[in-house]
Amino acid sequence: QVQLVESGGGLVQAGGSLRLSCAASGRTFSSSAVGWFRQAPGKEREFVAAINWSGGNTRYADSVKGRFTISRDAAKNTVSLQMNSLKPEDTAVYYCATRPDANSDYVPRTTYSYWGQGTQVTVSS
Repeated sequence: QVQLVESGGGLVQAGGSLRLSCAASGRTFSSSAVGWFRQAPGKEREFVAAINWSGGNTRYADSVKGRFTISRDAAKNTVSLQMNSLKPEDTAVYYCATRPDANSDYVPRTTYSYWGQGTQVTVSS
């Protein structure tokens, strides 16, 4: 069993930055994929970014490419999402998720086994 806890959300003005962190307990992230998803009010949960823990390969949604960076810290067993040049449309609850399969398509949320409780990100205009 894996427990995930997100932190780092908050309120920021457009153009600002936030750094989200996802900490795992119960098991390490080794040999897995870790993804970030977000859900805005009235919308479906959507893929934001993912990383292959062992190889470091990454993938991003087109809407965040060039602005967000996902990274991993093996020593701390955490995955971070650095968010720069934030826009009001980035406002959402952000969720961390993980799964044992490190190689298949990162996008479908149904492929992830474990989820955190989410952290709110609000970007004001």
